[in-house]
Amino acid sequence: MPSCDNIREREKLELNKYLHGKYPADHLGKPADVLRKPPVSVLNKKVELVDLTNAYGAGAPLWPYFQDIGISRMHYHAKSRVLSQEVTHVMHMGTHADAPAHVEEEYPFIDEVPIERYVGKGVVVDIPKKKWEVITPEDLEKAEPAIERDDIVIIHTGWHKFWGDTVKYFVYAPGLYNEAGEWLVRKKVKGVGVDSQALDHPLATMIAQPPPILPWVLDAYRDETGREVSQDFPYWEPCHRLMLTNGIIGWENVGGDIDKVIGKRCTIMGLPTKWIKGDGSSVRLIAMIEKK
Repeated sequence: MPSCDNIREREKLELNKYLHGKYPADHLGKPADVLRKPPVSVLNKKVELVDLTNAYGAGAPLWPYFQDIGISRMHYHAKSRVLSQEVTHVMHMGTHADAPAHVEEEYPFIDEVPIERYVGKGVVVDIPKKKWEVITPEDLEKAEPAIERDDIVIIHTGWHKFWGDTVKYFVYAPGLYNEAGEWLVRKKVKGVGVDSQALDHPLATMIAQPPPILPWVLDAYRDETGREVSQDFPYWEPCHRLMLTNGIIGWENVGGDIDKVIGKRCTIMGLPTKWIKGDGSSVRLIAMIEKK
């Protein structure tokens, strides 16, 4: 008479046969095989990849007037032996690229922008900033390594450390304003990424621009500075409009392992999904550094 252990072993083998579509389970790889980092070569040069992307999913931080992300499982392993998830969210989710059509009528959508604009030589500059401070042309001029023509410029203010569903991250962030945008256009850079909520200072966005989605911010700014938002930030999203319409790609909510590449020159790549008539797209933004 077979033992209970033998019966359980046969049942396990029979179950495994169906779990894996009757394909021999011992022919499959292990999870560790997938998680192991392989070497990477680009144009016959070994490189290290540094992820500059903030992870997102259910409960991800959202810009203050966006509808929440929706995730549902159409299929799951117990039901279908495969996992298939349906996702609904705005195109400006997590680390993402904006299309010119996002802010200006009759400008290109994300699928129309040449893919070459999302890849190139780049520099990660350290410009530490505090609450509501402005990144100035002088900051960019003094940045090291020096910003050059055709660079993809990733600006590290340190604000990515506050990435989360908080007022601090989305409302109190520092940022670029029109003078810096004009400087970047004159410099003819290829792209700009910021480790904060938007290409523009939050007080130059709909957070505080009329009609503000967070009216209390106007009082908070007045109480703190003795000035009106309209005095110091009269323009609505000038950096978005200046840079995107001049072909300068913009990435927002940069983060991930950005601290590993501060002050370094590298190759930057942040490819969008080819959404037809897309106004933006989440990206996997990476920096590539040649291994010596």
